Amino acid sequence: MDLVVGASESTVKSLLGKLGSLLAQEYTLIRGVAGDLQYITDELRTMQSFLRDLGDAAEQDHRMKDWMKQIRDMTYDVEDCVDDSGHRIRNPRWLRGDMCCYLLVSSVYEVATWGPRRDVAGKISDLRMRAQQISERRQRYGVSNPETDKDKKAVAEGFDVAGNQDRSLELVAAKDPVGVDKDMEQLEKWVTDKSKKAGVLSIVGYGGVGKTSIATALYKKLGDRFGCRAMVTVSQSSNIEAILNNIKSQVKPPSNDHEQRHGGSSQYNCLASALRGLRCKCRCFGTLEEKQSGTKRNQLNEELKDHFQKNRKAFPQTDKHSGPSRMIVTTRFPAVATTRRGQEGDLLHTVNPLSLEKSQELFNQAHSESKPSQNLIEASSAESEFSKHVSKVCGGLPLAIVAMAGYVACNAHKQLDWGKICTKLFPDKKRREELESGEAGKDTKKGLTQEELGRIVSHCYNDMPAEIITCPLYLSIFPKGSRISRKRLIRRWIAEGFVSEKDGMSVEDVAETYFGHLVRRKMMRPVEHSSSGKIKQCVVHDMVLEHIVSNASEENFITVVGGHWLMNPPSSKVRRLSLQGSDPKHAKDTEKMNLTHVRSLTLFESLKQLPSNSFKFGKIVQVLDLEGCTDLKEQHTEEMCGMLLLKYLSLRRTDTRKLPKTIGKLENLETLDLRETKIDMLPKEVCGLERLVNILGGDKETRRALKLPQGFVKKQKIKALRILSGIEIVEELEDLHHLTDLRKLAIYKLQLEEDASLKLSSSIQYLCGYSLHTLVIHDESSKFLKCLDKMTSPPESLVSLELSGMMVQLPVWIKQLYALSKLTLSMTALRKDNLIKLSELKTLFSLTFTLAAKKQGPETMAILAKNKLFSDGQIIIPDGGFENLKLLRLCASLIPFVSFSENAMAKLERLELRFKMLEGIYGAQNLASLEEVYLRLNDKEGEVMTKQIVQEIKSAVEGVPAKKPMARIILHVITTD
Repeated sequence: MDLVVGASESTVKSLLGKLGSLLAQEYTLIRGVAGDLQYITDELRTMQSFLRDLGDAAEQDHRMKDWMKQIRDMTYDVEDCVDDSGHRIRNPRWLRGDMCCYLLVSSVYEVATWGPRRDVAGKISDLRMRAQQISERRQRYGVSNPETDKDKKAVAEGFDVAGNQDRSLELVAAKDPVGVDKDMEQLEKWVTDKSKKAGVLSIVGYGGVGKTSIATALYKKLGDRFGCRAMVTVSQSSNIEAILNNIKSQVKPPSNDHEQRHGGSSQYNCLASALRGLRCKCRCFGTLEEKQSGTKRNQLNEELKDHFQKNRKAFPQTDKHSGPSRMIVTTRFPAVATTRRGQEGDLLHTVNPLSLEKSQELFNQAHSESKPSQNLIEASSAESEFSKHVSKVCGGLPLAIVAMAGYVACNAHKQLDWGKICTKLFPDKKRREELESGEAGKDTKKGLTQEELGRIVSHCYNDMPAEIITCPLYLSIFPKGSRISRKRLIRRWIAEGFVSEKDGMSVEDVAETYFGHLVRRKMMRPVEHSSSGKIKQCVVHDMVLEHIVSNASEENFITVVGGHWLMNPPSSKVRRLSLQGSDPKHAKDTEKMNLTHVRSLTLFESLKQLPSNSFKFGKIVQVLDLEGCTDLKEQHTEEMCGMLLLKYLSLRRTDTRKLPKTIGKLENLETLDLRETKIDMLPKEVCGLERLVNILGGDKETRRALKLPQGFVKKQKIKALRILSGIEIVEELEDLHHLTDLRKLAIYKLQLEEDASLKLSSSIQYLCGYSLHTLVIHDESSKFLKCLDKMTSPPESLVSLELSGMMVQLPVWIKQLYALSKLTLSMTALRKDNLIKLSELKTLFSLTFTLAAKKQGPETMAILAKNKLFSDGQIIIPDGGFENLKLLRLCASLIPFVSFSENAMAKLERLELRFKMLEGIYGAQNLASLEEVYLRLNDKEGEVMTKQIVQEIKSAVEGVPAKKPMARIILHVITTD
């Protein structure tokens, strides 16, 4: 019920802002409808207040639900009408000019827009009548004011955005599963058993019991033993070609292999293949040996077969001398697990619910994770008592336990009544008594049913504050099992109007708070953290996503076509459309839909899912996300520039080559994402897009840069920019003083003379005095980097700094960066004196030194030689200093001895080394907080020595007394030819 309230109230709130703006602008008022607009505005304000009361109501009946749906649908239609009128009769620029000729030009304007204005006036009149009828219908059918739940209302009103900010930073996303030690021990033996050349491990259990957690822990711990790894999600509606393409992208990653820098958190480091789905897709990998229809599919099969055989990891086994191969299948269906029954080497493993003791241990762990960093105190006696009740009634299901832990932690300020909660979750008294006795966790037959688990998930979801509850509905846009980027999600929320400034915080900061709240609620699970410690990607548990998709579909919030959900076509207007797959048959499904009201369009994999000329319907589309799509034609880019209300446009990783000049029509555009495309130049028309907030271009790995148009600086119209990333700076573009809202500046290429370099340096210094906190500069010539020393004041506001260029000495002001958290230095002398300077940075969280592989020329080797001479042939991490450093990365062809002093880097959690030759590591036992070590070897010739170093590190770590607060060491040795 709260889902309806949240979605409806959020829509009304967004619309009221637009109506207020419309009423304030005389040129948009159509004669005779100003009164209608005012009536609709007043009526919606009253409806919004009523919706808030409904959200706080103890109970809601079917009449209330139906009436709220009517409000929501009418609100959508009013918003569509307002937005449509905005671009049909918008105030032309020439009407905003000289008042002397205002009467003449306004008369011409009225004549020119007479037809559209008449049409809009008729629609507004109809909408007023409709609003009046909805109000009268409420009284006619007795939809009375609801009785509010005072406790719930207090919680809703108590949500404070500023107070819920969580600045905690982490590196290790995946946690070891609780209570499955015996399972893990048994399965690890099977995975590492060299006597079995090939085999399939089927992990079976009902939803929420922890199958995926076990599989994830296996390939995280043992993944380095397998050269080819892939993970795919499969269901009855999956497209085989898309699955094969997915596998190919993982087992044959790009040559730069950036993802593997982050170790086990990347999907490239999966142990084998996790296939979740139905029997018809269980033979996914078997298709590599079977005949398939379609040239492209056969080609993929042959390509993968050839790759597996060359890498001595073919499956099924083809070479008696090759290493072992393993496949992991996680499924709820025993029929899927027993498809290969009787095959030698296979293993069927059933996951059982946790014991009561382990259930409480998991609850306590999840509960502590969900508390904000500023509230990490011991649980109260009430919370401890509550945890015992939860541990019993959840029947040993990890999903239910974790969800309830998030629920309790986020309601710490409220006195929870366990009796009421339990009665709501389990209405049958006999069933409640059975669960509270704790017997359910001991007997799998008495454990929670899938219906009861769904009820717990629903309760925890619906408990969220009304201002946030619309945001997780948006998760249904993404396919099952996909990794969801935090930044992508947040930018889309903002474009949709789900987030607004509050409590003196920017809209981006409020959105970050909402995201953090969903993680604390356990609605999303982090799977990767960036090197700065922030969450980079999340996934949504299948059952949670299933609940969200069901509600989003029922409320007509989102329409999903394809992918893993078998959904009925919408019976009404499509508001947000997500096409999840590459099957051209989806085009026929979408042809039957009314797409004229689509506000958000997201495509995954291919544009073939859309009917021809589909972009022409998008008159009111505000979000167009084509990230990773293929088959994008020049015609499509021309058509999307007709979406005049577009706020968010992502062409990332598409094969787009050029933007049309008509992009200048997109006056409302806020985010333009062109990363990893072939677009290398922005048209000059972009300079007129005054509302642009984010320009994201270039390619981070290849350092391919996006050129800005010449008028970018001269016209100075784009003043709202907060992110300018992946750009090239040339003469006449060096003066960026006017971008005072800029938070991030990432320059991938520089072509400047000395005078221009000084201007750019001056601009950076000036912007750091406002809001610039992230600076990335890639300077091949290294001339500009020398100019940074001439800054008259240090850029103290910087939180993240990346400098790439030949540097022997660090900038003189480096020690004065008191807020710096992340530092990346490429082609920089890794010398003892430089390390001593950096060790004084109190806030440094992440430090990376790298000599890029493509730069391994004479100059690079000379730097390495000088480094060794200057530092007595080794890298010495000084005693003390680096007080808060948690991540250290060293990437070079040759890494000399790395020596850690006795008290060096006391909080270091992860050490990453990428190399062709590593001379050794001393003092690993001195790293008190070390959890993970990643060694990536890029030359097979050094494999023997590297394995010897690995053994030395292992011995050093294992020799540490048990009293040291050291967790576990995960060693990844990845050899590539």
